[in-house]
Amino acid sequence: MILAKSLTGHDKDKIYLVIEETENQVTLVNGTTKKLDSPKCKNKKHVQAINKLPSEIEREREEIKNLTDEKVAHLIKSYKKWVSPKEDK
Repeated sequence: MILAKSLTGHDKDKIYLVIEETENQVTLVNGTTKKLDSPKCKNKKHVQAINKLPSEIEREREEIKNLTDEKVAHLIKSYKKWVSPKEDK
């Protein structure tokens, strides 16, 4: 599972967790508006994988065993805090 950023559409710049990948599509969740029971499908060309993660978030992502919406939302929130720590005030 990897984090990805939407590049186009009404959800541009939103962060998601990729839970499934096919040749041309990815299945995305964010734990809030796009939950595990109703994920978003998006063309691969319209998302960008986030490869650079701090070690704490990478470790948290790897340790997720039973995926829940709460865990997904927490992971994305942690990433957003790392990217923009000043905006969290």
